[in-house]
Amino acid sequence: MPIGNTHPSVRPAPAGRAGGPAVTSSPRRGGALRRRAGGGSGAERLAPYVLVAPAVLIIVLLRLYPLVLGVNFSFTGDGAQNGTAVGLGNYRELFADPLFRTALSNVGLLVLLLPVAVAIPGLLATFIYLRVPGHRFYRSVYFFPAVLSPVIVGAIFNLLLAFDGPLNAVLGAVGVGPIDWLGDPGVAMFMVVGVHIWATFGMALVVFLAGFATLDAALLDAARVDGASMPQVVWHVIIPSLSRTIQFVFVTTMIGMLTSMFGLLYVMTSGGPEGATYLPEFYIWKQQGQMNRPALASAASTVLFMIMLVVGLLQIKLLERSGKED
Repeated sequence: MPIGNTHPSVRPAPAGRAGGPAVTSSPRRGGALRRRAGGGSGAERLAPYVLVAPAVLIIVLLRLYPLVLGVNFSFTGDGAQNGTAVGLGNYRELFADPLFRTALSNVGLLVLLLPVAVAIPGLLATFIYLRVPGHRFYRSVYFFPAVLSPVIVGAIFNLLLAFDGPLNAVLGAVGVGPIDWLGDPGVAMFMVVGVHIWATFGMALVVFLAGFATLDAALLDAARVDGASMPQVVWHVIIPSLSRTIQFVFVTTMIGMLTSMFGLLYVMTSGGPEGATYLPEFYIWKQQGQMNRPALASAASTVLFMIMLVVGLLQIKLLERSGKED
């Protein structure tokens, strides 16, 4: 008689339902699952392109295609030479025109004033973020000019800056002679740019406040604990933390100054006095709308586009380099 376990050996039941046959994966079912998974991953890969396609199509049809047509049209003639290729003739005529050269010099002035146009909303956004007394009221007041039409803004400041207007009346009361704010060639462009900055910095303020929402408050607390002054906090903490926001505001503000001042120029100075407030966009309108020279206007538009592209890329590079140095 064998010694040991006298019970018959018990083998584990196959996996599956109790008392039923074992459940095994069918090759056919596995292949279907693999095909279904493969189809799902393909749809997921195509989904971003499908979602972006309408926006890309709109940009191509309404932006890039007209841009290419305009560049091509700038190499053709006007008037009797309409449609005839003239090579660089339009560009030579542009740079020989004193009004266009004045417009280009004013573009240089705008580039020099650009840091001021960015610093003003940046500092105001900093004060609002630090919750100075009345910060909620200031936020609405600062944004209010952005909702006004440039025509309305220009009409208001025409009254304020008139030779016999309120501003000169106040200056006369303190013994300062009247100034021809919009009639002096050396002053008029600064007045128009100042009004434009006042009327548009509200949008940049909103962008800065959105950037402050991503700022780590612990950095500010650490700087205060270390005894940093307010200028040191702004220079060493806030500006490096908002470098991307500052880049965006620089580029968008520059584009706005070069392409969105027509309404103010038309209402306040009409390009005068003596063409001192001409900008490329006003020159383009003059050639297209009044002189009926669309090819020359296309050449001026191409030059303006190249200026914005070069200045924008230079600004981004300089800001990136300063951020790395910090």
